Amino acid sequence: MTDIELAITEPFRTAYIVRETAHSMTVTLNQPPAPIGTLPGILPENLGDPSMREVHEITLAYIAGEMANGIATVEMVEAVSQQGMLGFFGAAGLSLPEIEKALVRLKSSCAGLSWGSNLIHSVQDQELEEKTVDLYLAHGVKRVSASAFMGVRPSIVRYAYKGIYLDADGCVVRPNHVFAKISRPEVARQFLMPAPAAMLQALVANGGLTAQEAALAVSLPVAEDYTVEADSGGHTDNRPLVALLPTIMTVRDEIVAKYNYQRPIRVGCGGGLGTPSAVAAAFGLGAAYVMIGSVNQCTRESGQCEHTKKLLSQAGLADVMMAPAGDMFELGVKVQVLKRGTLFGMRATKLWELYNRHESLEQLPAPIAQSLEKDIFKKSMAQVWEETRQYFLKRKPEEVERGDKDAKHRMALVFRWYLGQSSRWSITGDKTRVMDYQIWCGPAMGAFNEWAAGSFLEDPAQRGVAEIGLNLMHGAASIIRAQQLRASGVNVPSRLFHYHPRPLTETAGRLSHAQAI
Repeated sequence: MTDIELAITEPFRTAYIVRETAHSMTVTLNQPPAPIGTLPGILPENLGDPSMREVHEITLAYIAGEMANGIATVEMVEAVSQQGMLGFFGAAGLSLPEIEKALVRLKSSCAGLSWGSNLIHSVQDQELEEKTVDLYLAHGVKRVSASAFMGVRPSIVRYAYKGIYLDADGCVVRPNHVFAKISRPEVARQFLMPAPAAMLQALVANGGLTAQEAALAVSLPVAEDYTVEADSGGHTDNRPLVALLPTIMTVRDEIVAKYNYQRPIRVGCGGGLGTPSAVAAAFGLGAAYVMIGSVNQCTRESGQCEHTKKLLSQAGLADVMMAPAGDMFELGVKVQVLKRGTLFGMRATKLWELYNRHESLEQLPAPIAQSLEKDIFKKSMAQVWEETRQYFLKRKPEEVERGDKDAKHRMALVFRWYLGQSSRWSITGDKTRVMDYQIWCGPAMGAFNEWAAGSFLEDPAQRGVAEIGLNLMHGAASIIRAQQLRASGVNVPSRLFHYHPRPLTETAGRLSHAQAI
């Protein structure tokens, strides 16, 4: 392969191939006199599916994902929305009044901008799931990221189809948009197909949908946006993106053809994305958009405490592990958490092993029971059970009734107390519980820290969620540009495949890609 002499115009939009040469590639900023070919420029705004930006009225196909318990704060959503990106509020694990307070503020602060909130599937409390949908419909929340669903549920179906109608041209208009976060083809299929007829009929019968809404729903999928979740923090199947994303896209194409959908069905991705190279790879695989989660926990706007942000900023690729999930403990579901600087992962795993080996708290050997009370609970298990009883008596009394009758379930509830409290200790910064912080985190955090080293983003205090988003998208565009040149026969220096973080103002972020490159 011969090298190619290039001239690049200002701004960085077009590369002119001047001539083939046996010498190394040269770059000049002067307009070439007689170019023999051109390569169009790549802007961050060009990445992803154009319909993503059009339908959701955003500039960049970039999402700051929801992190539960309000870790993805209102401030985080505001910051990215104001820069032409999309943010989801981390509503999972919060009370209804807390969620409503956030919605009221976002309706005001993000008026005219695009934003959304999370709806997490609650195995233990489906009533809360339904009441959260009630809040979203009452406050006109137009975008919901549906996470941890193992199948289509009435709650998300009601939200997806509520308010749909035919416009003057006979086209179906969907006021509400569901972003289905999925990691398995069988779950994707359920969301890609129209909702089951029996479920629609039941919703009509109980007033959840009108007959007209149900009739229009039979020709539409439950969701038109899919976030393929690869090796992420929190709930994850640890699937590699390069295997999972093409698989889900194939399923999408199959079902689109089967039902002859005429509307775009977008497949984006999240999990493992912490550097421009990773984001570029995702777009190279055909992702409609990218969702960033773990790395945003260490930003100024994050709901995590300062100590947790410091731990995250020091994490490496291997400083994560899988641990039992509090919301699906009995099912054996796990979440990915930070291992470095906390003992949560090991202690939670110990609780899971004890739950599998014993039928009740009373069956635990005395030394083990004493160790749990001293090192993990820091109080007697009787006290833990009483606190748990009081909590569920207010929120879900049937859990208490079942726990009183079923010793195994009572043990699960006591163990879940620790799993539930540990994530809140990380947020509130409880100094007496530093070694018990549950910090959801994937390997992308380590990759991000390695990339940020030596730049202004190395300092956690400088990590703004919008700055990170702009840098990742500008960097991805730069790297894709370098690959485009290489694919055209240019001997591209390897340094052009590394984008160094730099401060980006709103002007640089939206208008001057040349300066960012």
